[in-house]
Amino acid sequence: MTESPPLLPAPDELTSFFWEAARRHELMIQRCSACGTYQHPPEPVCHSCLSFDLGGAEVSGRGTVYSYTMATQAFHPSFADKLPLCIAVVELDDRPGLKLLTNIVDLPADGVNVGDPVEVCFRALSDEIDLPVFRPVRA
Repeated sequence: MTESPPLLPAPDELTSFFWEAARRHELMIQRCSACGTYQHPPEPVCHSCLSFDLGGAEVSGRGTVYSYTMATQAFHPSFADKLPLCIAVVELDDRPGLKLLTNIVDLPADGVNVGDPVEVCFRALSDEIDLPVFRPVRA
């Protein structure tokens, strides 16, 4: 059986700031320069004021589990060795209401719960791509 190559994101003009920051192990979120709104995933126009004047702004990377599910079946062969996989929505602490779809890694034996504090960490997917994921905050 041949090993499947990993699925990799394809950075483009709209998302390059996000992936370049992730490579430096920083979490950057798109921010509107006109009204200050943060939004994710990056879009070509601000959801609040319709401005095209958008850029990236660093955030703390700390958040709270808003929702999650545990995947027990690989949806692509490259995920087979990552099961079970915790797929989660994390709300960022310093931007209430801003939620990211992500993975939670390094789970303790008792798993994860809605409301648990988490922090960003990064996983190398290739020589060029580091993926921001979250892990539980240890007390």
